[in-house]
Amino acid sequence: YPVSNSILFITFLLLYLSSVLGNALIVTLIYLHMHLHTPMYFFLCILSLLDMSYITTTMPQMLVHLLAHSQTISFAGCWLQMYMFGALGLTECILFVVMAYDRYIAICHPLHYTVILSWGLCARLAAGAGACGFFSSLIHTFITMRLPYCGPNVVNHYFCEGPAVRRLACMDTHLIEMMDQVISVL
Repeated sequence: YPVSNSILFITFLLLYLSSVLGNALIVTLIYLHMHLHTPMYFFLCILSLLDMSYITTTMPQMLVHLLAHSQTISFAGCWLQMYMFGALGLTECILFVVMAYDRYIAICHPLHYTVILSWGLCARLAAGAGACGFFSSLIHTFITMRLPYCGPNVVNHYFCEGPAVRRLACMDTHLIEMMDQVISVL
């Protein structure tokens, strides 16, 4: 294989490992230091775990493709990657809203902060963010899987992304793209 693939492999491997290591360090520090056991750091810990998972859905496959002779992925692998990428991405976006709510309570109601944001509410907010993200991605992936595909099944990306896969469909996907925009706005 060309030298450029080896250079890209090493570069992206180092970026991937530094991202995973940095997020693991954040989670470890929050876990070990008792004064960081607050709702803000709880949500930051979840965000770090999501980020580690999010990057792990795409980077290992890309690293394999940089060195392997075959640059294919099975349909089941593509759908699983699309589902997990969407689920983790949507969950992360919803968690940002939850984190903004946390900061709003901390700034506008500082004396009632611990009463309003109890650990039970924090756990429910985090679980709700995950449930919404994973459920929305399930619907999106299911609809994309049900499309009729014909012709070359080649995605011109290094991972299975919904819009790139939908371009391979033999029908108009305008309605699905509108649904994506509505979900994005919400």
